[in-house]
Amino acid sequence: MRIDNAIQPIQSIINPAGNTIAKEKGGDFGNLLMDAIKEVSSIQKDARNKQNLLMTNRPVDVDDLMVSMEKASVSMQLTMQVRNKLLEAYQEVARMQI
Repeated sequence: MRIDNAIQPIQSIINPAGNTIAKEKGGDFGNLLMDAIKEVSSIQKDARNKQNLLMTNRPVDVDDLMVSMEKASVSMQLTMQVRNKLLEAYQEVARMQI
């Protein structure tokens, strides 16, 4: 069994267009990270705006507010875990002896 065949269903779930992220972004890892951070920032901004609507007594769907707050929380936790793994990998490479 080829690993490419096993990965394709997972990629179609993650990226329904069928393109890999590296192909869309030109393969630049720095741009990929910046786009991910910008996306997390926009998710947090959306949750903050919905919170402000609730606090100023404007009509807002409470269920939608809770979902957006949880989405912002999970995306931030994921970002921090990715940062931690990247930092661990960098430290491991720095400890390698040539």
